Amino acid sequence: MASEGDRIARAGDFVFGLMDDRERARAERDLQIDPAFRDAVLRLAERMRALEPAGASKASSDERWQLIQRRLGELPQMRLSGLNDDKAKPQPIVIHRLERKPYGVGLYSLGGRLGFVVAMALLAAFALGYLAGTL
Repeated sequence: MASEGDRIARAGDFVFGLMDDRERARAERDLQIDPAFRDAVLRLAERMRALEPAGASKASSDERWQLIQRRLGELPQMRLSGLNDDKAKPQPIVIHRLERKPYGVGLYSLGGRLGFVVAMALLAAFALGYLAGTL
């Protein structure tokens, strides 16, 4: 039994046409008898169809690839990757100031009076330990 990752990889090979004749015939047979493989092929084909607009079926493969790159470049997560066409540089992210004082565990967690109290308590504990060890 194939795992989910193997099934998705095989469905991708089928959808992209990367299989030889023997593998394609076996995949077409599996489409009829294996519902999980059929669902994987249909999901992947739907995703690929979403990248191609209605009028692009007659375009050459280079034009299709440029169309796919342009559609991927329009995605929000691809803004900084260089795939989009606009040459506008995004503004750098700058932290101007902290809205509230840091808290919790860390370098700034015991500042002010509380830090002084903790330091005095540690000093007293070490002094008592030293005295108890020497007596």
